[in-house]
Amino acid sequence: MTPTVLVDQTRRSGIGVWVVMLLSSLASLVASFVLAVEAITLAENPSAELGCDINAVLSCGTVGSSWQASVFGFPNAFLGLIAEPVVITIAIAALSGVRFKRWFMLAAQLVYTVGLALAYWLFYQAMFNIGALCPWCLLITVATTLVFFEMTRINIRDNNLYLPQRIQQALSSAVQWNLDVMVVIAWLLTLVLLIVVKYGDALYS
Repeated sequence: MTPTVLVDQTRRSGIGVWVVMLLSSLASLVASFVLAVEAITLAENPSAELGCDINAVLSCGTVGSSWQASVFGFPNAFLGLIAEPVVITIAIAALSGVRFKRWFMLAAQLVYTVGLALAYWLFYQAMFNIGALCPWCLLITVATTLVFFEMTRINIRDNNLYLPQRIQQALSSAVQWNLDVMVVIAWLLTLVLLIVVKYGDALYS
């Protein structure tokens, strides 16, 4: 059996999807922890120089000092510390053979969609209003994207989204042919392109 066939069969069985969700959530949890520590550091000393203050564009300090970094009155990173352990628990439980109720997976999809929207709102703010990018925040954006797409794949495959039959059939076919993989790759490449076009050589200066 070739590696390509093995990966495809693993993905179709759902194991690969849950593994990607687990690893992505772990990465996001680590990033959230680092950002939470840095938020406390900035609260104690607003002029502190952080480890990921690389240059004028790649600067966690610039992003962390903005109002967007505390949308709800506390550092956004605290939300990651709360949400990511839940996703990690779901992924581990699923890998252990737990089968979640349809309503539970729909609720998880809706909640994580809100999380995705927040992640991209923050990405937009960093790109076009703050004028700086936080490497740890970018990691969270990528990880959140991967979790969202993998969770969506699972929910489409298991018909958990209560979609009209025609839409469900069309999406199921797309998932069967791994078109979602191509979508997420194109999505992430688009993000990279946007960053490069926006900031160019300033990323390396």
